Amino acid sequence: MLKRLLSATILLSAAMMSEASAETISMWVRSGIGDSFKEVVKAFNAKGGDKVELTEVPFSELVQKYATAVAGGQAPDALSLDLIYTPAFASAGQLEDLTNWAKSLPYFNALSPSHVKLGTYEGKIYGLPLSVETSIFAWNKDLYRKAGLDPEKAPTTWDEITTNAEKIRALGGDTYGFYFSGGGCGGCMIFTFTPLIWGAGADILSEEGKKATLDTPQMRKAVDIYRNLVAKDTVPAGAASDNGVNFLSITNGKIGQQSLGAFAIGTLVTQHPEINFGVTLIPSVDGKPSSFAGGDNFVVTKGTPRLDKVKTFLEFTYSLEGQKVMAKYGSLPTRGDLADQVLAGLDPRLAIAMKAVSVAKTPYTLQFNDLINSSNGPWATFLNAAIYGNDVDGAFANAQADMQQIIDSAQ
Repeated sequence: MLKRLLSATILLSAAMMSEASAETISMWVRSGIGDSFKEVVKAFNAKGGDKVELTEVPFSELVQKYATAVAGGQAPDALSLDLIYTPAFASAGQLEDLTNWAKSLPYFNALSPSHVKLGTYEGKIYGLPLSVETSIFAWNKDLYRKAGLDPEKAPTTWDEITTNAEKIRALGGDTYGFYFSGGGCGGCMIFTFTPLIWGAGADILSEEGKKATLDTPQMRKAVDIYRNLVAKDTVPAGAASDNGVNFLSITNGKIGQQSLGAFAIGTLVTQHPEINFGVTLIPSVDGKPSSFAGGDNFVVTKGTPRLDKVKTFLEFTYSLEGQKVMAKYGSLPTRGDLADQVLAGLDPRLAIAMKAVSVAKTPYTLQFNDLINSSNGPWATFLNAAIYGNDVDGAFANAQADMQQIIDSAQ
């Protein structure tokens, strides 16, 4: 009896000590990322012990808010950061150096290479893949059918997309053939619009990121495609002022076609099962497909006292269980060695999004926010002026000059 009592006391004391030592990890995530990360946090928290407290920050505010929080000593322990920003924050000395720990992970070489590349600054690793994303093209099969189109035939050129958009718009009312967030959402458009030129061999920046290369025949053709879609009234008027809030407009059932992120597959399947949709790769202006290799890196605020706890959470995310949770809600596998197991039995459209990785690109620049993502920056301003304005040549000239000035002033 005494032995059982002592045993029970020991177990109770251990449980109390474990509960007392459990800590809360504060973490921020950008809005619009989808449900995959929220769900993996739920799965981790359900195990007991340490908890992750998640705060969702508006996409357009996250970078500035995090920089301000770091300066004021109020930053979260960790952050789900658009991978494109990792070099800038690393160069500012605001992130923990994860190099030794990262390379000790037995699956390090299987982690998404684009994310690791963008997470590396001057040979040290400051960010590791959290959510893997590619941009894809989606179409509403029911609207295709209503418009007399083959719902199972994926368009492969922008001529087809434009023709399909016109036929869908002809259904009338508030049904439109195409959608994009064109009202100053530079991040949306770098993700969905640049594949039109990348697949055709052009780019908006030189390889080393030191020169703006915006004005190319391929970019002019891409702008003409979008201008034509707008001119033919195939795009809702509200797109011109959409800063990304309505990025997933295809979910309303009134949009026939839209370039999206792979995360939208999980969102559509789990939250909008009424939308019957197909996905394919985004064709470039000459038909060759391309994609944006995006998603988020997991970064840790320099000096956090909960570094070991944060690492434990990330290791759970990288486990087969964590990867399956992420994939179920739309995030592609971050570990290539687990990809087949993770995607087995899931929506086959995820495999198409995974296929986009092989043709995807990710720009590397320390000035991404100023160049691309700022709502008042040259990229967002250029696209709005070039697609909706009357002076296309002026839009190109101004953006080219403004982008180069930002690059030069940072050197």
